[in-house]
Amino acid sequence: MRIRNQQVSGPTLGPSCAEIVADHRSGTVSPTVTAARVADAIAEAGDDGTWLYTVPADDLIAAAAALEQRADRDTLPLYGVPFGVKDSIDVAGVPTTLSCPDYAYTASTTAPAVQRLLDAGALFVGKTNLDQFATGLNGTRTPYTVPRSVYGDDLISGGSSSGSARAVALGQVPFAVATDTAGSGRVPAALNGVIGLKPSRGLISTVGLVPACRSLDCITVMARSVDDADRAFDVMTGRDDRDPWSRDPGAHFDGHPIRVGLPPDGDLSFFSDDAVAAVHAAVRDRIRATDDTTPMSLAPFLAAGELLYQGPWVAERLVVFGDFLADHPDSIHPVVRDILRSGAKYTAVDAFAALARLQELRAEVGRLFADVDILVVPTIGTTFTVDEVLAQPIECNTVLGHYTHFGNLLDLMGVAIPAGETADGRPTGITVLAPAGRDDLALHWAARFLGQTRDHVDSRTAAMVAG
Repeated sequence: MRIRNQQVSGPTLGPSCAEIVADHRSGTVSPTVTAARVADAIAEAGDDGTWLYTVPADDLIAAAAALEQRADRDTLPLYGVPFGVKDSIDVAGVPTTLSCPDYAYTASTTAPAVQRLLDAGALFVGKTNLDQFATGLNGTRTPYTVPRSVYGDDLISGGSSSGSARAVALGQVPFAVATDTAGSGRVPAALNGVIGLKPSRGLISTVGLVPACRSLDCITVMARSVDDADRAFDVMTGRDDRDPWSRDPGAHFDGHPIRVGLPPDGDLSFFSDDAVAAVHAAVRDRIRATDDTTPMSLAPFLAAGELLYQGPWVAERLVVFGDFLADHPDSIHPVVRDILRSGAKYTAVDAFAALARLQELRAEVGRLFADVDILVVPTIGTTFTVDEVLAQPIECNTVLGHYTHFGNLLDLMGVAIPAGETADGRPTGITVLAPAGRDDLALHWAARFLGQTRDHVDSRTAAMVAG
């Protein structure tokens, strides 16, 4: 059991999207006041590794003032709600760096997912930090200030969407746009005590995202609550024919009893962290007491996860970054550089063999999900300090991805939610996994587990029924 002596705090959650919109519409608080408060909070925090770029305070307030003049302001679903964007996603006129200064460029257009938020009245605050080239799950692979978990400065924030999780956990914004290829949205959510929604791939357009692995990439949402995630997700979702992976959403949850798959105890690994294991055992007991549960083998999931970094998918990163690696190797973080170079050893034969093996595993997982609606697993099996990760960057990162690497390979959606703290004050979390298209069902279960409401979805469903 790892013991920590440092006093911890945890997330400081600000007002919700619904509260911000209600205040703006009623005139209790104006968007310009909200903008000024956000700018002040970020300035007060200083360079803590959360943001790589922020809109200057005067410009942010001016953007809020422009929202106040819109004739349709009272119908905007995110009227004046501030949000951040991971710095691998384009916003027009703003640098996209991927946490690599020599790679940086200024975007000429805004990613459709972000544009939909702007059109809905949301207020863009800035770009958030990440593991360089979105390669990593720990948050330390950046030439900028290394972000730390809000549970204590000795702990990693998780990555690659490190800054997006921190911005929400610090209460600076109620939601932030992130990405998740191998766990990049779920792991930092768990390590900062917030919601990390990785929807079904293709529901949110990835146009304007610099790919890590294009066939696996997914734009995601970090949020303070399930309802906040719902509101952002609802706006960002939309078919985009420019994205070859774009797909339509699945059915809305119909209210049937949800069948929950739980891995047998012997399938779970907590990497000698008895404190995290104890918390998760209590969570599993709670789920068994309230839900219809079925044992569900993790073997095919973990086998798929091993294909990600021990198979040819790492070579897909060279499609985008191969030329930059060849021309500017010294500009790349050493750990990221080694990972990119490792992709060159795979052949076309390796790729086809791995694709065949993955298809076998997908079929096996599909048969397992015929008997359950969702699978609940730990998000992370243990936590790490910054020093531990810097000493063993690959080994620690592999452990962090134990329960996340397989998600997109198997075409699953997932929502990571907080699950309490260990006796020594470290965060734990669980992830609700389901086949693509069951996003609404999984979010319903997650909200119920947390004792939260989904006011946005409930009101939308009521309106549909009434109509």
